[in-house]
Order: sequence, then C-alpha cells, then structure tokens
Amino acid sequence: MKKVRKAVIPVAGLGTRFLPATKAMPKEMLTVVDRPVVQYAVDEAREAGIEHIVFVTGRNKHVIEDHFDIQPELIDTLTRAGKTSALAAIEELQLDAGRVSFTRQQSPHGLGHAVWCARDLIGDEPFALLLPDMVSFGVRGCLATAMQLYREAGGNVVSVEQCNPLETDKYGIVGKGGPVADGFAITEMVEKPEPSQAPSNYYINGRYILQPEIFGLLETQERGAGGEIQLTDAMARLARVQPFHAAPFTGRMFDTGSKAGFIEANVAMALAREDLRDLVLGPIAELVAAHAGAAARINRSA
Repeated sequence: MKKVRKAVIPVAGLGTRFLPATKAMPKEMLTVVDRPVVQYAVDEAREAGIEHIVFVTGRNKHVIEDHFDIQPELIDTLTRAGKTSALAAIEELQLDAGRVSFTRQQSPHGLGHAVWCARDLIGDEPFALLLPDMVSFGVRGCLATAMQLYREAGGNVVSVEQCNPLETDKYGIVGKGGPVADGFAITEMVEKPEPSQAPSNYYINGRYILQPEIFGLLETQERGAGGEIQLTDAMARLARVQPFHAAPFTGRMFDTGSKAGFIEANVAMALAREDLRDLVLGPIAELVAAHAGAAARINRSA
C-alpha cells in the first residue's frame, strides 16, 4: 500500500452562483470568517498528512497563487509594526517551497476533466482529492477520517454523509455494502439519482482518496450528466476492478458553493471560535428573534 502524499484541489470553477461577488474575485477566495474558503481545504489536507498540494486552476485565478506565496513587503511591514499575531497568521499559511504546484484547466469540461489535468503532477501514486467548496467542520478533519480508513483497508476511499432521503437527486449517492473497518464497502455509485431509484441516502461529500488508474479512465470517459466528464462515472468504472470503501464523516460539511451553505459556514465557524463566540452569539439571537416575531405578525394579519 503506497502512502498518500499528494492532494488535488480543483479551483477552476467560475462561481456563477455568487455573481457579482465573483466577477473579479475567485469564489475560492471568498472568506469564511477571516480565511479564504480554499485555505480550509489546504489546512485539512495538511492535518491529514498531505505533503504536496496540486491546484488545478483556470483563468483569473492568479490571486490564489499569490495567497500561498511569500509577500516580503507585507512581512516586513508587520515585523516593523510589531504585529506578531498577524505575522504568525501569515506565516502559518505559507506552503513549503517545492510542495505546491499549479496546473491549468483551459476549458470547463467538468470535475473529472479537472482531476485528469493533474495526472502528470500526481504520477503513479494514490492521491487525495478535496473539493474546496465543501468546508469541513468537526473535531477532526474529514480527510483525516478518510485517510485512517485508507491505512486500514487500502483501495479507494470516498467520504460520505447521510442526506435527506428525498434529496438524493442533489448528490452523488453510494450503495451501502458490508462493514470495512470503521466504514463500509461501496456496492455502486450513482450521480444524482431520483429518490425512488437511489441505492441509499449516503452522499459523497467532496473528499476522496483515489488510485492513479482513475486517470486512464478519465481520459476515455464519455460525457455524462450536464454534458460534462463526471468523476463519479469514472469511479464507477474503476470500482469494477478495484475496491471502493466509504468513510462516514461524523462532523459536518458546509457547501460554501451555495449561498445558504456559505452563510451557515460563517455562523458555525464564528460560534466555534472563543474570540468571536460572545461577540456574535447575542446579535445572531436577536436577529433570529426579530425575524420570528415579524413572521408571527404576518401570519396573524393573514
């Protein structure tokens, strides 16, 4: 069993659901509290033991490269001003030289195509895949949980959570087989099935550990849902010859690619921080109470 050293983070998406905010700012650089969304994915990867990050970027994404680069002028200014806490925050996000790579997805052909674009940088070894829109919230990062199952069972590992059984058509859904360590065997994978046809309510939540043979399948993968090259379709083909295991995540993933999920992530992350909890808890409670009162008055008048 080869060690998982590298992680792919695709950041080429246009972020149309957040226009006009993302007209000039990549959606991955929108902040949850005081950290860009993409930073949470990188932190999670490093926590899980990842040594090298591969970003699959697109046009107008250079600010992501700048974010993880050294900015000598800023460091010098903070040092001269004695702002040690701000300096520590900047130094913390710095990735080691030679431990980060960027490759370009020239045309938007789907997630499967974005992953395929990283093939030469990954080479012949297993790798992790983190979708940056999905922000992990819990005592332990989602990828660390998946990595533990990989060390115990090998093969390919997909992180999963349970969704509302009536909403399976929003997700990639897996079939639940027998137990494997702290997870279970995956019997099938279906992209956005109707509730009546879904094999379970376990959905893929944006964290994967995949064997390198996936690249050869992606190269020949026909377009699927939405006219795009779907990663789930290629994984279903790989599952015919290699085992796939599901690692249930006991925390929660926030889909910051949606406006509701983005707001939820900001509230949850703020309430989890000791320096912010007391500052925001009162105002949030007041806003909720005011909204409930207004709704009650409207219902009474109706």
